[in-house]
Amino acid sequence: MGLRVQEVSKTYPTGHSAVFRDLSFDLPRDGRLAILGRNGQGKSTLIKILGGVLAPSSGRINWTMTASWPIGLGGGFQGSLTGIDNMRFLARLYNRNFREIYDRVEDFAELGASLKLPVKHYSSGMRARLAFGLSLAIEFDCYLIDELVAVGDARFQEKCQRELFQHRAGRAFMMASHDTNLIAQHCSRALIIESGKAKMFDDIEEAVDIYTWLRAA
Repeated sequence: MGLRVQEVSKTYPTGHSAVFRDLSFDLPRDGRLAILGRNGQGKSTLIKILGGVLAPSSGRINWTMTASWPIGLGGGFQGSLTGIDNMRFLARLYNRNFREIYDRVEDFAELGASLKLPVKHYSSGMRARLAFGLSLAIEFDCYLIDELVAVGDARFQEKCQRELFQHRAGRAFMMASHDTNLIAQHCSRALIIESGKAKMFDDIEEAVDIYTWLRAA
């Protein structure tokens, strides 16, 4: 297994009920897991916890493979630094060659001269392109995806999907998405979060059917 999640819960000190309680599941090194749930059920929260952006309230997360930061997360950058300077910082952090990272990000993200601007001036789409480009420039065993494949025009979306699902066919990923067609095409299992509880489905078509029903309810 590349990831083992044991009885993970997330609550906030606001008096409200938990986002979710006692989530447990495993992900093999080639696993492709969809995280499904209606808005507000905790999909993005779980992705952020797995990516180290948020801490769980309880439970254990054991990674034995490298994982990306949440690709759909626009944060994680130092806003006063340029796109290039953020690349330079991450190259040092991950002990990678800066020139190689720069060339790959510049080619993929298609941000051109905007890479010389402070990231705080980027639109959310530009931040997402930079985050996606960096995630692909620094190779990981597992990619955490939070709706980023919806960023950009149809051509750029196709480019993102090709990089993730074809060029990295042997990697693991977890994807939170409302796009049931994308889920059915690329995922082999699904975790549905509803009312603070979660259920794993090994049949992706069954999971999509139930999720579609929940959204319509």
